[in-house]
Amino acid sequence: MPPTAYRVGDAEADAGSPPAAPPSAPPGTPAPTPAPTAAAPAPTATEPSPRGHRGWDIVLSVVLLVVGAAAAGLASVLALFLAFASDSCGSGTCDYDQMNVGFWVALVAPWGVWLLGVVATIVLLVRRRLGFWVPLVGIALGAVAWVVGAWLVGSAIG
Repeated sequence: MPPTAYRVGDAEADAGSPPAAPPSAPPGTPAPTPAPTAAAPAPTATEPSPRGHRGWDIVLSVVLLVVGAAAAGLASVLALFLAFASDSCGSGTCDYDQMNVGFWVALVAPWGVWLLGVVATIVLLVRRRLGFWVPLVGIALGAVAWVVGAWLVGSAIG
């Protein structure tokens, strides 16, 4: 058999064979009636909307997630410089525990916010909802978290 005979729905593959006739009922029997079709259920609030994917939303979300990762990386590098704040401390004039907490908040919190933004964006895009706004909010919250960490470090200097 030629390879074209294996293609389904191809005009060339179907040209060689005659169309199949539907089975006929014996004379005198009534024609079968089609089964009634049930109406499709209405979408609920938890089901995804019937809208299609918006290509621009997916592209913009991915670009903003990459920008958010770069911003979190920059925040981590800048947090490393917060360790130098302890250079001005004399003996017993600084709260080192508070400086330590502030340093780790500034170092880790932007990445935590970014990771939550990635998960939320993926969930929204899979449900076919707008998701580009989540990375924007994540970048803003990551910046706020870094500022809080830097404030903790700065306020611990006596």
